[in-house]
Order: sequence, then C-alpha cells, then structure tokens
Amino acid sequence: MSLQVASLNSGSNGNCYYIGNQHEAVLIDAGISCREIEKRMKRLELSMKKVKAVFITHEHNDHINGLHRLVKRHRVPVYVTPATRRNALLEWIAGVALPFAAYQPVTIGNLSITALPKVHDAADPHSFLVDHQGTRVGVFTDMGRVCSHLIKAFKTCHAAFLEANYDEHMLEHGGYPLPLKERIRGGQGHLSNTQALQLFLEHRPSFLSHLFLSHLSMNNNRPKIPEDMFKRVAGQTQIVVASRFQESEVYAIAAGSNKPDSKAHPIQLSLF
Repeated sequence: MSLQVASLNSGSNGNCYYIGNQHEAVLIDAGISCREIEKRMKRLELSMKKVKAVFITHEHNDHINGLHRLVKRHRVPVYVTPATRRNALLEWIAGVALPFAAYQPVTIGNLSITALPKVHDAADPHSFLVDHQGTRVGVFTDMGRVCSHLIKAFKTCHAAFLEANYDEHMLEHGGYPLPLKERIRGGQGHLSNTQALQLFLEHRPSFLSHLFLSHLSMNNNRPKIPEDMFKRVAGQTQIVVASRFQESEVYAIAAGSNKPDSKAHPIQLSLF
C-alpha cells in the first residue's frame, strides 16, 4: 500500500502538507487558510473527510494561521505539545487538542506518526515521520542546522519534505537587516540550499524515491537554484520544488519490495 503525499503550500506565507493512505490522512501544519486548504484539496480530489488529525510542528504563524477555522469547521483533532500550545496562545483548542511527545508514535488508523525534536527558534519544535505498512515519509523544515535526529531519520525515509530555505549569496547580499540575516543562518533558523544538499549527498538512502524541496524563501532563494543543484546529483530520486503559491501534484510513495532496509524502523535517538 502506498502513501499519498502532497504539498498544499510551502513557504513563509504558509505551510501545510497532506500525507495519507486509502482510508485516513493527516495534515502537517495548517498555515494557510481553511478555505485554501479545502480548495486545494478539492482540486487534488482529496477529501477532508479522510483527514483525521492535524500535527503542529511549532507555533509560528505560517504553520498555524488556518488552524482556528479548520478546527471550527471540521472538528479535527490537533496534536500539539503543551509548550507550543502555551506559546501560541492556543487555549481555544482545549476541546480538540491532544499532546504528543518525541519518539512516541501516535496511531491514526493505519498511520503511525512519530515526532522528533529539531533546532529552531520556537518553544518546542518537532519534525514528523509518517509510517504506513513499511513506507515512511518525513517532514523536515524550519530547522537551524542538520542535527543527529535529522540525519538518522532522513536515512530511513522513502520520501521527504526537506527545507532548502535560502541561497547563501542572496541572503548575504540581500536587503534584510543584519539581525534577521543572523537569525536565519545562525543555527536556530533555517537550512540553506547547501546544507540541505550536503545532507542529501551524505545520507540519502538508496530507496528515497521523492524529495520535496520545501520552505523556500521568497527573497533569498529562487526555485531553480536548489532544483538545479539537486537534480544534478539526484540519480533515481525525483526532485520536486514545493511551491509557496499553489499545491503540488499528489504523489504515491511506496517502499520497494527489493530493498533490504525498506521496512521503517522506530527512531530511537538521544536528546541534544
């Protein structure tokens, strides 16, 4: 059985990713409006009725902007850590909020969702792994550096959303004030094209079928820059740039039956 995967939007104007099987699905973040989520899923022939939960990576507005309306309209459960909930003033979701903890899988039907800590300037940020019958998809955005959690998890993925936020030259010579530049590249902000590419080159598993370059900066990147960088070395991995303006196609992700390590294993990592 394959996982259906789509980016509904990816960037500082809003982030939302759909991952599901034939019967149930989850959204990772709800950073665009409920109306846009509904419209884009409808165009992709994806049903909101299949969405059984929303998992929140952290409290920044581009990850929760559409959450209030989405919950009000669809009463979908929201998985969020207590620290993120407090920091984002999300007490209004008390009736539908559920906590999660790092390394402890949450079962949603036949899906298993595991959170992993990451380095970002937020209260309690996490990446996510979504597993279904041996197929694994990772969501790795909004992280300041490549840490051991990311490396170990990336090695196990059949597909991944991976941040390629900025081009170093464009950031250095662009118009952002110095404190903002330092926030982006200072180890708790975002991954550059080069950092993402290094992870890909050094730790890509042989069975990684799709890589979604995600959370590209509007001012400090251009889609063609990381796309060309990755496609030159992609081999059999399909490279997709997740747009900040529109939804992607729906991609079917399935573990290869002839890969000895294609079965997804639980992640057991030490803390930072």
